[in-house]
Amino acid sequence: MARDRRNARTRALALSVVLLAVGSVALAGSPAPAAGLPRGHDVSSHQKNVDWRKARAKGARFVYVKATESTDYRNPRFGQQYNGAREAGIIRGAYHFALPDRSSGRAQAAYFVRNGGAWSADGWTLPPALDVEYNPYDRKHKCYGLSRARMVGWIRSFSEEVERLTGRRPVIYTTAHWWNTCTGGSGAFAGDHALWVARYGADAGPLPGGWSYWTIWQYDNSGSLPGDQNLFNGSARQLKRFAAGA
Repeated sequence: MARDRRNARTRALALSVVLLAVGSVALAGSPAPAAGLPRGHDVSSHQKNVDWRKARAKGARFVYVKATESTDYRNPRFGQQYNGAREAGIIRGAYHFALPDRSSGRAQAAYFVRNGGAWSADGWTLPPALDVEYNPYDRKHKCYGLSRARMVGWIRSFSEEVERLTGRRPVIYTTAHWWNTCTGGSGAFAGDHALWVARYGADAGPLPGGWSYWTIWQYDNSGSLPGDQNLFNGSARQLKRFAAGA
């Protein structure tokens, strides 16, 4: 995801999200051949007060905004970013940065929903998203000290609470390498969770275990839009339907 002042760091890998509610589109090669797909981005407090009308003019059709991290951090720029995007005519959603060693998945999900992660079937609100990746605070414990089985259980607990509170399952943002390392390539979520896959390169590459296609691909950490650069795997109409939960 986009860098945050609290989590300032360089991402070696981008995370991919596959949206299962949308039909698969096989994409190969660089993002250029996929220029017809809806473009989007993701931001955090690092991007400060975004000029949303300018972003819309440059092609932004959707955006994910960092809302929370663990159970004690809320993006101080969230209101300007989340509401500003909607006012500019951009479909927006909120994401939570997971720290599975700090508290339970259920507790972090509840905090997230209370602080920006809610969902509405208005066609302008993307489903809540869970950003789960290598531990930025402890390089020796990249999987947060959890076994693969416990990590799968933590993600399931987060997902179930988000669905209970919002009516939508969260999109899962991750890299293939983290997922396969820290969950053992679990296929437990591929059947009913959209994938947002991060990989900086010419294509989305091999996907995390279980998923056969991506819904959102984060393909670069900089570009013409503020923050990280993303593509949606479908048409503009499908993006709208995905947001509405249709």
